[in-house]
Amino acid sequence: MGEIIEVIYENGVLRPLKPLKLKEGQRLRVRILSTGLSGFIKSLEGELERPEEDPLELLAGVRE
Repeated sequence: MGEIIEVIYENGVLRPLKPLKLKEGQRLRVRILSTGLSGFIKSLEGELERPEEDPLELLAGVRE
């Protein structure tokens, strides 16, 4: 199971912006993504009316 969370990098440490439901000492694998385009696409996902809509197709419509 996975989830996408937002973090801030401060003093050499990634700090989550919201509390995490993790066990003390639990190891995780982290993928670093910029909040640029990926953050915009994530925000569009919440606005989709139908689950079968593709966020990238919605983005293409915005560009036209």
